[in-house]
Amino acid sequence: MKIVVAYSGGLDTSVLLTWLKETYSADVIAFCADVGQGDELDGLEEKALNTGASKCFIGDMREEFARDFIFPMFQANALYEGRYLLGTSIARPCIAKGMLEIALQEGADAIAHGA
Repeated sequence: MKIVVAYSGGLDTSVLLTWLKETYSADVIAFCADVGQGDELDGLEEKALNTGASKCFIGDMREEFARDFIFPMFQANALYEGRYLLGTSIARPCIAKGMLEIALQEGADAIAHGA
């Protein structure tokens, strides 16, 4: 079984990656969407591979995220409780799109996330 995991490098997704590998004897591929995190991505690929991922993809989705997700959100004046921007939640469909592209490219059987 081959699984693509939305990987941030944090505790939850690192444990998830290892758990999927051990529980399902899965070939686990890490995917991180670069939506503007900057230096937070430094060392991410190495950490994913050291945690047990067979591969790690970091997709540059900054332009697509801004154009197809952030800009329409601003146009719709989408706010939580009328005052908070939806940065984290609006990133999730963009991340899912990137994961699906990698899953199809790699012939994965499943995708997983730690959210």
